[in-house]
Amino acid sequence: MATASAKSLLVPRVETSTLSSTRADSAAAAATSLQFLKSTPSLPLKLSHSRSCFRSRSPSLVITNVLKTQDSLSTSLSQGRDLETGSRLGMKPTILVSEKLGEAGLEVLRGFANVDCSYDLSPEELCQKISLCDALIVRSGTKVTREVFEAAKGRLKVVGRAGVGIDNVDLQAATEFGCLVVNAPTANTVAAAEHGIALLAAMTRNVAQADASMKAGKWQRSKYVGVSLVGKTLAVMGFGKVGSEVARRAKGLGMHVVSHDPYAPADRARAIGVDLVSFDEAISTADFISLHMPLTPATSKLFNDETFSKVKKGVRIINVARGGVIDEDALVRALDNGVVAQAALDVFCEEPPPKDSKLVQHENVTVTPHLGASTKEAQEGVAIEIAEAVVGALRGELSATAVNAPMVPQEVLSELAPYVMLAEKLGRLAVQLVAGGSGIQSVKVVYRSARDPDDLDTRLLRAMITKGIIEPISSTFINLVNADFTAKQKGLRISEERVFVDGSPGSPVDSIQIHISNVQSKFASALLDNGEICVEGRVKYGVPHLTCVGAFNVDVSLDGNLILCRQVDQPGMIGKVGSILGEQNVNVSFMSVGRTMPKKQAIMAIGVDEEPDKETLKMIGLVPSIEEFVFLNL
Repeated sequence: MATASAKSLLVPRVETSTLSSTRADSAAAAATSLQFLKSTPSLPLKLSHSRSCFRSRSPSLVITNVLKTQDSLSTSLSQGRDLETGSRLGMKPTILVSEKLGEAGLEVLRGFANVDCSYDLSPEELCQKISLCDALIVRSGTKVTREVFEAAKGRLKVVGRAGVGIDNVDLQAATEFGCLVVNAPTANTVAAAEHGIALLAAMTRNVAQADASMKAGKWQRSKYVGVSLVGKTLAVMGFGKVGSEVARRAKGLGMHVVSHDPYAPADRARAIGVDLVSFDEAISTADFISLHMPLTPATSKLFNDETFSKVKKGVRIINVARGGVIDEDALVRALDNGVVAQAALDVFCEEPPPKDSKLVQHENVTVTPHLGASTKEAQEGVAIEIAEAVVGALRGELSATAVNAPMVPQEVLSELAPYVMLAEKLGRLAVQLVAGGSGIQSVKVVYRSARDPDDLDTRLLRAMITKGIIEPISSTFINLVNADFTAKQKGLRISEERVFVDGSPGSPVDSIQIHISNVQSKFASALLDNGEICVEGRVKYGVPHLTCVGAFNVDVSLDGNLILCRQVDQPGMIGKVGSILGEQNVNVSFMSVGRTMPKKQAIMAIGVDEEPDKETLKMIGLVPSIEEFVFLNL
């Protein structure tokens, strides 16, 4: 059994992704999160006699649902609904393409619908046209605002974004107006990876600088001496589609490749000779760092002054992912003082960057204008991928690239809202307890409920657990449509069990328990005897509460942030920790202590409104009798 070191500062990297700590904001977030489908099919259930995984050991009837993924979700997105174009009369739907799309994609669209290619529309012109269209396809230039959805008057059923990012689409408005949004996340994978390798090679051999020098009439062989790639260590930060392809190519160049990605399956990395390591190990041992992570609250300006203080002096950085993952001012400082020898950048915080940008003009920086996906093959691939997604959605098929879904009925939303928030927060809490570089592969969710299985559809809850586990450090938007598919892509197998309990069926769920197996833990007390991380929660007075960590009972609201301490059970411990927090002006909202036996071990769970600084956390760790602790940002 892997355990965490005692008295260590256990602050998970995903903690920067936060939810509002107020109950009103939590309810609002729940309402936003529940913009799901009304008509996706029931998943098959298998009955088996088993023992409850809860602490009571009496046999009980457990309903086990080992999830099928996207293959099993094959029924209509919109059963019983016909397109307002008059599909029942055999009329073709109309698709507006507002930015240039590859001809191969247009052919797919024309085989199913009337296609209107109107480029460079002003916002006013787009609003005038949209009420005549059933679908809209855009790239990054067209802003699909709330005004566009309002002008559509309910006719617009699908918006397709030809690319990955959807910053130019108002997802909340799309959901409110019942419009599905799909994107094309895979077609440009190879192009982006190839551009990353091109920048790597060009940077190390000073290709751009030498080219400019020669065109200026100079011959400076001694100035532009490069460095070799063979035998050097490349850290691939993010081992998704693009990152893994970059790793394959770097291995072919004779480089040693390591990677950091909390969700990358270790076996997939080993298959191509890549070692999964911690974030700090990756940046401190690498000669080259290639960024392939999404821009999320957890990764925004992740490469900052503090990060650059930990890298190997003379490291070289490549970024073909998102500009915002680098603090550009900090990178300039690192370049100026020689901590970073060179950088090669295809993306920037502001695009296009200012003409007087110190980073762009720096002599040790190679830049390109966001060309990662700019190959003929990639553009055609994106066109086909988005065309097929839009056509499939108009036919009523489920899309694996959907990033939102229509609203559920208000009465269902009202009943499930607090349980949905509980599910997501338990997922966020559980993933922050995981340590090590092996990645999460197996999650079991156990629901205790007095309801008949036919009256309890757990797909919303499962989707929110998946969202809580994956979304903080992923560019994927998790919803009912794509939760299982995304989990499968991440190598994450989720199984469900339902345990029937006596009680009133008025509440849909008595409690939810999450088990994560085959991982190390940052907080050893969260581990059961079988080595699984286990957390349990329930809704009390309409508010999500954490009720169990490992074998310890606790009772603390899942609002704001949480500190868990394992200690020797003795008088005065609450006062000592509370005094430290009070002296540092950290407000305590809830506090609970669970213990195995008097004067033995206990867990203290403390809800705090503010995030304590590192010095405050260190002071808690130095309190006598505290054996380990962890700070969790929910």
